[in-house]
Amino acid sequence: MRRNNQAAAEDEAQIDLTPMLDVVFIMLIFFIVTASFIKEAGVEVNRPEASTSNPVENVNILVAVNANNEIWMDNRRIDVRAVRANIERLHAENPKGAVVIQADNKSNTETVAAVLDAAREAGVYDVSLATEDK
Repeated sequence: MRRNNQAAAEDEAQIDLTPMLDVVFIMLIFFIVTASFIKEAGVEVNRPEASTSNPVENVNILVAVNANNEIWMDNRRIDVRAVRANIERLHAENPKGAVVIQADNKSNTETVAAVLDAAREAGVYDVSLATEDK
């Protein structure tokens, strides 16, 4: 009889980890889904200020031009000749997405215009220039 009491006590002492694993997997899925919506161009730029700026919906393609006139997309530095191909690839993933150019205050207008032309050549006409709110 003593053995039966010990076996019953051991069965009651076990911890069921199934609910904890369910919570962990739900949290993992939540963080994976929310992290996929955060997109950055790959470099920090000082954007110019504008008093008439409007927020843009469906932003899918971010292109950054830093003060050294380097072009960044998807956390990669790319050549000006590769901008069109990268925009075409990203636009194919989300055809309703817009292109937002984040140009530094000290970047050349020529580089920004080249990125704008590449976006239009890629078939994207919803192109905006990101600014800081005043």
